[in-house]
Amino acid sequence: MKERKWLGMIKMKIISWNVNGIRAAIRNGFNDFLKNTKFDVLCLQETKESETKPSKRENLNNYTEYWYPAKKKGYSGTAVFAKSKPKSVSFGIGIEKYDNEGRVITLEYDNYYLINAYFPNSQRELARLDFKLEFDKEFLKYCERLREKKPIIFCGDLNVAHKEIDLKNPKQNKKNAGFTFEERNWFDEIEKKGYIDTFREFVKEGENYTWWSYRFKARKRNIGWRIDYFIVSKELKKKIKNAFILKDITGSDHCPIGLEIE
Repeated sequence: MKERKWLGMIKMKIISWNVNGIRAAIRNGFNDFLKNTKFDVLCLQETKESETKPSKRENLNNYTEYWYPAKKKGYSGTAVFAKSKPKSVSFGIGIEKYDNEGRVITLEYDNYYLINAYFPNSQRELARLDFKLEFDKEFLKYCERLREKKPIIFCGDLNVAHKEIDLKNPKQNKKNAGFTFEERNWFDEIEKKGYIDTFREFVKEGENYTWWSYRFKARKRNIGWRIDYFIVSKELKKKIKNAFILKDITGSDHCPIGLEIE
């Protein structure tokens, strides 16, 4: 790829976005986003797509695309657009019941692994909480195995708000999907193992969200949750140059997030 220099060093810009259906996103401005946003890697979640080249999508001639659909049509799924071809690409974490849902794509580069992940939603009445907690646990094991070889960057929709600052109404949601003690405790555990929430390295204030309900004009009123993240293993901490939320980009109930790393 044509490398951008930053203070004499190579800077890489990675974007992550839960598009809540790539075809719906295309109808709502996704092509404009592709034209107007510079990035080296774009990680998408919840593509809901079985085709590798959805109709009416802007072609990115300088990028290699990797699509990982769920076996269930119109459900889950992930994709990655990468300008610089990775050393290797793998799909899933090696456990069929999760891999059937197309949730994880891993790109290996010279100095790190980049993992695009769409975590399960615990759903109403916590119907899928056990499934999500099992996935969380196995995903961390997967990261730790890779981390023995080189540092980790993982991004995507984790479907959990870690702390009260990460959602508008924490008291009302303490027993709801995405803010249960069990889900938040998993996030505590990954931090104890030396993983860093990159956005909080730069922004300490609240009112910064990445998902808003379509109901009750929640986005306009900024009644939201921060459930999309870039997480890096501590070995990369000094390489992080910026982490940000693109809150003004519409087209989904999530907005894109970004990471700039040396």
